Amino acid sequence: MTSIVRRPLTPRQDELLGRLEALVLAEGFAHFTLDDLAARLHCSKSTLYALAASKEQLAVRVVGRYFKGAAERIEHRIADVKDVRARVGTYLAGAAEELRRASGQFITDVSAFAPTRSTYERNARAAAERIREFIQEGVRDGVFRDVHATLIAEMAGLLIEGIQTGVLTRRAGVSDAEAFTALGELLLDGLRRERSRS
Repeated sequence: MTSIVRRPLTPRQDELLGRLEALVLAEGFAHFTLDDLAARLHCSKSTLYALAASKEQLAVRVVGRYFKGAAERIEHRIADVKDVRARVGTYLAGAAEELRRASGQFITDVSAFAPTRSTYERNARAAAERIREFIQEGVRDGVFRDVHATLIAEMAGLLIEGIQTGVLTRRAGVSDAEAFTALGELLLDGLRRERSRS
């Protein structure tokens, strides 16, 4: 199997991808043609073709860039947070904040297109893995009550997947960001060690 080797982006290409990311986050991507995108970004189609061979591949690249950037920003937010409870809360608040940047149309388009949905699902699995690590650390350090960390993380992962696919948010009538905030509250309240009664 041959892997695609991408050349490093030029500063202009990086800036263009950033503008493209902002555009598709705000308006989605399914309804755009390459001509539309070139007109909106004030560039030529050949400039876009230098980034990806088709509109679909461009969408995959931009969606991947968004989730990679979001993950890096969230990890940066928690890097110096020592208390594991605060780290879980900060992590999920970061996820909620990142999703606030994404319009409903963006989420719909990502979910409807298999290659971008796959990126979304990988992101959900990675988030569940991070939550599992936090829970294990909290249980080990006596901050959280003794729970099955993998099971709780998998349950959280299913909720994250339900949020990201729109199933949970549609049923509850809330935004992705509101759902992530509620998930943080549910996890932290559920994991809290009960104080011994005096």
